[in-house]
Amino acid sequence: MKPVDPRLLHYTTASRGFFALSAAIVLAQTGVIVGFAWALTTALVGAIQGRPVAELWGYVGVAASLVLVRGLLIAASERASARGAAAASLQLRAALLGAVARLGPGWLARRNAASLALTAGHGLEALDAYFGRYLPQLVATAITMPILIGAIALADPLSGLIVALTIPLIPLFMVLIGLATRGVQQKQYRTLGRLAARFADTVEGLGTLKAFGRQHRAARSIETITRDYKRETMTVLRVSFLSGFALEFLASISVAIVAVTIGFRLLAGDLSLLVGLFVLLLAPEAYLPLRQVGVQFHAASEGVAATEEIFDALDAAHSAPHEQIPDADAPALGSTIALDRVRVHREGHALPEVSLSVWPGEVVLVTGPSGVGKSSLIAAVLGHAEHDGEVRVDGVAVAHARDSVAWAGQRPGLVSGTVAENVALGSPADPMRITSALTDAGVADLDPAIVLGAGGAGLSGGQAQRVAVARALYRARVAGVPVLVLDEPSSALDADTESHLWNTLRREAAVGRAVLLVSHRRSARAIADRVVELSPPASPPRESPRIVASAAPEATDSGDSRGVQGVRS
Repeated sequence: MKPVDPRLLHYTTASRGFFALSAAIVLAQTGVIVGFAWALTTALVGAIQGRPVAELWGYVGVAASLVLVRGLLIAASERASARGAAAASLQLRAALLGAVARLGPGWLARRNAASLALTAGHGLEALDAYFGRYLPQLVATAITMPILIGAIALADPLSGLIVALTIPLIPLFMVLIGLATRGVQQKQYRTLGRLAARFADTVEGLGTLKAFGRQHRAARSIETITRDYKRETMTVLRVSFLSGFALEFLASISVAIVAVTIGFRLLAGDLSLLVGLFVLLLAPEAYLPLRQVGVQFHAASEGVAATEEIFDALDAAHSAPHEQIPDADAPALGSTIALDRVRVHREGHALPEVSLSVWPGEVVLVTGPSGVGKSSLIAAVLGHAEHDGEVRVDGVAVAHARDSVAWAGQRPGLVSGTVAENVALGSPADPMRITSALTDAGVADLDPAIVLGAGGAGLSGGQAQRVAVARALYRARVAGVPVLVLDEPSSALDADTESHLWNTLRREAAVGRAVLLVSHRRSARAIADRVVELSPPASPPRESPRIVASAAPEATDSGDSRGVQGVRS
């Protein structure tokens, strides 16, 4: 691990002011250490030489005052470190969440969600030790050690030379120990990530495992990974204790060399008692910062081991092309959304090219066999999929249409909390509108006060799907969003509930809202003003097919031989 990873400082600008404050406090502490050593040495030597007590009280008072000042500086340093660590970790967490939001579900789908959640939670919490203890100690070492070595060399050049020659042994052993520590720490953190992922997958599929009688096998798998994690944790602790012993041993031997040398020179009369005591008081302080760096290195290593996944996300978001969104007001109700020659890139290949538009007051149905790219078109509209061509709102090309769209995907995406909180997610809560949205989504009998578990636990698949639709309806109505986008909203619904939902979508179109509906249900054609039917390319294709739907509602009465049918209901 590098002493200071420049990427951490780049992504956490809050740490820069914290560094400056830490440096000022450390500089003051170093002055206090030198002043205390000189005042105490003068008082002791004066007492040994038989000087009057009245003359010595001043030195004793200075030494006692400096002890108090040092205590206050240590408290100030701890407080500054804690505040700086909290600010830096918060900024890094916000940067990570922003990067994930910018990269979108396409990038997130290729990651292990449980491992990423572990990194954003436990991993960033472990970075508090890096920002709050390791970095301040590194600053203290860079400032305090040269000053103390200089003070020792000015008082006694030979002792200064001994300290200067023995101190490099400590960083050398720290590098060797650090390499071993980094390896076992990264292995431990990877195991923790596997444990989190396995546990999350097991809980998510517990019903299926129970149905097939495989729950005990899954429990044994988690138990095995837990034992691996416990064993690797003990390995980390063993390396930490051995490295701490090695650093303390080297520092003690080095101080002993200085002390023995001073002792022999005092006996020979080659060194005064005042200088000898002064150097002996400063020598341990000169080695202390490096010893503490070794101690704090182990405290911070777990957090630093978690940064690789953080940097993967931050670097990916940083290198991604910046969105060029026109400076315009949010579209008013009645806006048109259009896809112009959009070709989505998915898993290394390009899907068929599509052009279509959804006008205010109409329902456009996108249908076709599984895998043809219906959901990928929705991802392109939302800016979550890499694509060629343009997405337009009211004729203006945008990087994404999220500001103009209220949508519900195939996965409900519910969170822990009440049903009402899930419906109003991200918007001000209005109990009457929440109830209305639930009713229109076909789930009027569901109490908005019911508390759901993680992922919407407590609801059936159909109920969770309807709550997600209610959330889209609620956002469209509260925020005045002009376009409603639904991806397979009735896949888990019975015929009666589905019919109720189709009537709701027709009413939304009647008030001037554009509705883009993805569905494989034949019943959806009854409410559609136009049907865009996607067809898979012929095998083998000479060139990628182009799928086009007319931009004007009037030109939608006949089929298109290139894979799209226009149907007027």
